[in-house]
Amino acid sequence: MPLRCAVLNDFQGAAATSADWAVLDDVQVVSFADHLRTEDELAAALADFDIVVTLRERVAFPASLIARLPRLRLIVASGMRNSVIDFAATAAHGVTVCGTQSSSTPPVELTWALLLGLARGIVPENETLRAGGPWQSTVGADLAGQRLGLIGLGKIGSRVAAVGRAFDMDVVAWSQNLTEERTAEVGVGHAGSLAELLRSSDFVSVHLVLGDRSRGLLGARELALMKQTGYLVNTSRAAIVDQGALLAALHAGAIAGAAVDVFDEEPLPADHPLRSAPRLLATPHLGYVTRNNYRTYYGQAVEAIRGYLAGEPVRRIDG
Repeated sequence: MPLRCAVLNDFQGAAATSADWAVLDDVQVVSFADHLRTEDELAAALADFDIVVTLRERVAFPASLIARLPRLRLIVASGMRNSVIDFAATAAHGVTVCGTQSSSTPPVELTWALLLGLARGIVPENETLRAGGPWQSTVGADLAGQRLGLIGLGKIGSRVAAVGRAFDMDVVAWSQNLTEERTAEVGVGHAGSLAELLRSSDFVSVHLVLGDRSRGLLGARELALMKQTGYLVNTSRAAIVDQGALLAALHAGAIAGAAVDVFDEEPLPADHPLRSAPRLLATPHLGYVTRNNYRTYYGQAVEAIRGYLAGEPVRRIDG
């Protein structure tokens, strides 16, 4: 009986063309284009699979699900960090977890696509033009000379900062452990506090890892500190920004607009209030979705499967 491999959340049907799966001679590969939302759906769909390939942290593998998948022997998750896999449970059930490399370039580029889209009203102007509406209906916001506040100055945040400087923006950054030495090294200003960053910035962009200190970092009180003409961009993790507080701020016009690529629930339900929120530019978690990244993800997933079958797992993740 051949081994079976499930490729989850292959929404675009891109997995088949992003890697050479044919080299897995004794493995039957099955792609799932639809998102399996519940644990019961996942347990039923994956019961006969030995291997699962999953994108980032889109599908959780808690201990309760792993216990219901007795055939499961290998999980390959894109990226080298995953907070939704119970590694104690995978170890207890003899399931190997492997990762892949991932480029930070695509989320940097999407951050700027969203920020520019907000600043210049690209989506409403395009929709109006195509619908035969009025010629020009918005007045865009300038970037040069405006302040870009970065919450987080890691690998992605520092690259976003470089682009901001190229636009002649005044770039400042803050995070709990960020030092003046680090901001000077990147060539940006150091905001003394989160409150100072929010009050003074014209554009705020989030680039933090989700953890206990960053979860719910931007709530109603923090959003109220932003300028009414300010814009918020979140391509990091949804839980860093309180979703209800953001919705309230958008409906009240407390900020000029927001752009988000991440959501508390993904895919976003059809009736979710964010789908119809005013002043919001939203994309369906496209931060890492590019041709080159997919070639890396799926190509290295195939490599990980071959390594596991040869008794030599590559890029193991143990927690």
